[in-house]
Amino acid sequence: MCWILVVEGARLPLWSMAVWSLWSLLLCEALFPVVVTSVQVQGQVGGSALLVAERPPGFQVREAIWRCLWPSEELLATFFRDSLETLYHSRFLGRTQLHSNLSLELRPLESGDSGNFSVLLVDKEGRAWTQTLQLKVYDAVPRPVVQVFIAISGDAQPLKTCQVFLSCWAPNISDITYSWRREGTLDLGVEPGDLFMDRQLLSVSLGPGDKGVAYSCIVSNPVSWDLATVTPWESCHQEAAPGKASYKDALLVVVPVLLLLILAGLSAWRWGPCSGKKKDACADEVAPETENPLV
Repeated sequence: MCWILVVEGARLPLWSMAVWSLWSLLLCEALFPVVVTSVQVQGQVGGSALLVAERPPGFQVREAIWRCLWPSEELLATFFRDSLETLYHSRFLGRTQLHSNLSLELRPLESGDSGNFSVLLVDKEGRAWTQTLQLKVYDAVPRPVVQVFIAISGDAQPLKTCQVFLSCWAPNISDITYSWRREGTLDLGVEPGDLFMDRQLLSVSLGPGDKGVAYSCIVSNPVSWDLATVTPWESCHQEAAPGKASYKDALLVVVPVLLLLILAGLSAWRWGPCSGKKKDACADEVAPETENPLV
């Protein structure tokens, strides 16, 4: 536990006492840090994030300092002699609010605001308490785009089954997950074996009883989500046209993935026997028959 020396009765200008108190707090934290387990905070671009200053029971705060620790250390807000101050030159200037409970609110959030923050609290007896918080800011998830790829048969007979590939994609976004939902049934999920390419591609086989069945692709991150819904049977009796794609187009999606897997396997097989060996030694072991004796 760290103690801050307070000189009773000292007559110093207010600004001098504030500077002295600030330097004392930072020195105390450097020499005797008391760190609370880091807290995870999530926010969305354009929204707000509340960094809560927690304290031990019975801890009566006299002074507080909020700082941004990463990617660069910056002073954000202070509480000194019952006065709240946030007008410090930093990338958060004009976007911070220090509440009466000493929690710090940041708004509106920007994509570059992710990082580590620290609050240093000192009670009326001079004891210091430090807490670190990690803020992660995410972009809002856009509406995904779903394409329907249909395997069209060569005869003119009415289709009894229809093989469909549904491809889902969310533009200009990262840190998202994909999932699929079959609408209008008790079992809303889909079989894991029908999903490919990190769940972005769904393969389904439809029959006449599935004419009204719709599938939804859901994209999400920790702070937002969106979906797009299609009814694939509507495309099963139509030949490839603008907006509809045949099985040949589906191959353009599936075949490149399979080729990459095959190339990766061949690369591992080719370089596996030579792993960890010198190039010359490996060449001697692999192709000794290429050496011809001198005549």
